[in-house]
Amino acid sequence: MLDFLFVNWNVDPEIFRIGGFALRWYSVLFVSGFILGWFIFRGFFRREGVPETMLDSLLYTLLIATIVGARLGHCLFYQPDYYFGSWKGFLEIFMPWKGGLASHGGGIALILSMFWYAKHYGRKYGMDGLWLLDHLVIAAAFAATFIRLGNLFNSEIYGDVTSLPWGFVFQRRGEVEPKHPTQIYEALTYLIIGIVLMWAYRKKLEKMYRGSFFGIFLILCFGMRFIIEFIKEPQVDFESSMALDMGQWLSIPFVLFGALCVIYAYVKKIPAKLVPPVPPTKSKKEPTHYAKSLSE
Repeated sequence: MLDFLFVNWNVDPEIFRIGGFALRWYSVLFVSGFILGWFIFRGFFRREGVPETMLDSLLYTLLIATIVGARLGHCLFYQPDYYFGSWKGFLEIFMPWKGGLASHGGGIALILSMFWYAKHYGRKYGMDGLWLLDHLVIAAAFAATFIRLGNLFNSEIYGDVTSLPWGFVFQRRGEVEPKHPTQIYEALTYLIIGIVLMWAYRKKLEKMYRGSFFGIFLILCFGMRFIIEFIKEPQVDFESSMALDMGQWLSIPFVLFGALCVIYAYVKKIPAKLVPPVPPTKSKKEPTHYAKSLSE
């Protein structure tokens, strides 16, 4: 095997450390994805007449839903025996810095949080959950690109052995053979999806229907995730005995739900572009009989 054909990956996941505090590449990229999403949403709000004052509350909702959903998703889908089998494991559910975040859990939490946000904050501006999700998936595609690059810096969630020249030898994990850099495959997938959806938003918004952006994203994102999982190493032991791994089983409902959203969008034909409700005009009160009699 010719070593120079492969990438020997031995990057320190920590940018710097001061005492017990360490700033990690993953954390920087994770936060950067949310900052970029804030600017993307600001452009959406400006174009469609939504007050920018709503951005901060939306960002907090997205951040909490992502972390809580992704953490619970990992605990419930991948290691329920560990996290719910002892008090030590249960307490570690509340320690996401110890590792273990599942994108499927984060996706479910984000969907639910957008319907909650629309009900409590967006109704007076004409928003509903689907409108928010249509816009969210565009920003989320770029944020997911950053997160997968963070996984690369952590030398985690990589693939099986490969002879391809772009294989990575993840030395920090004790690997000696090149593996598929599936983090890069997924990052490129999300980046391309984000670019396509952003182009459609900028050029075709008036011709799109509500729910179509969301549905297309689910089909493309989790469809590609399903395919890439075939070359991923099992994340937990029980996956090695399964015909499909947990990531694939969890991706199937998302793809099917995405197809239903696209069908719904083109059946209902609700415009994707927000039309803020017109505030009711106050009707002029008719004078009372008593007032009429005084004026005569």
